[in-house]
Amino acid sequence: MHWKLLEVIFDKGILMKGSLESKIALVTGGASGIGRATALAFAREGAKVVIADIQVEGGQKTVSLIEAAGGKALFVTCDVSKAAEVETLIAKCVEVYGRLDCAFNNAGILGEMGTTVDCTEENFDRIMNGNLKSIWLCMKYEIPQMLKQGRGVIVNAGSNAGMRGVPELPAYSASKGGVVILTRTAALEYAKSGIRINAVNPGLILTPMVQRQIAGNSEAVDAFIAESPNGRIGEPEEVAEVVVWLCTDAASLVTGHLMAVDGGLLA
Repeated sequence: MHWKLLEVIFDKGILMKGSLESKIALVTGGASGIGRATALAFAREGAKVVIADIQVEGGQKTVSLIEAAGGKALFVTCDVSKAAEVETLIAKCVEVYGRLDCAFNNAGILGEMGTTVDCTEENFDRIMNGNLKSIWLCMKYEIPQMLKQGRGVIVNAGSNAGMRGVPELPAYSASKGGVVILTRTAALEYAKSGIRINAVNPGLILTPMVQRQIAGNSEAVDAFIAESPNGRIGEPEEVAEVVVWLCTDAASLVTGHLMAVDGGLLA
């Protein structure tokens, strides 16, 4: 289902409470794309949702979609690459809702494309801060709250690019590869404390960021489709459903897992 259609469904007030009823869920990068789709899916399942992003208008739009359907949501402006802002974000979640049950650490950037040699230091640092340091900071402040509660679930946004080499995306691929190992490490550290930590690794998903990247480059799109076993680009909702499932009790034995959502590309 295309995310535009999902927005229409929520605008009409179709909100089904289900597997996450009464839970508190956090989505970083929730202003658009996979983040927005996941926030809507969390709300559909009955969770109260905190949306964090630096894009204020988009974040508030996500909140309005949820509220229009009868759900509850809160937007917090947050740059997840900055420790003080992340600490404030988690404190706000607890202040408003009293706890934090699920967190989808999704915010990230693509950065500039170029070979390993052509990648600038500024670009490399920016991508590492936005994609890897940010995940670490989010877990750094989410986990202590979940330890107090005795349980919690975290899903980190990895990427297919973090599981294989992608030419002209050295910093992005390295940052997502770092997310993979960081996820596994944290999952082992807190498995006995009732906290499950997993990662989703999407392939090419039709988000606004990807749409901007592939605009006017039909040859690149055709090449990806030809390479993908299922012969198409993914939709944000397809990733969102996986994230939500990982946060439910149906996935109670799943931790330290790297869930590929890529139409079979890695296989």
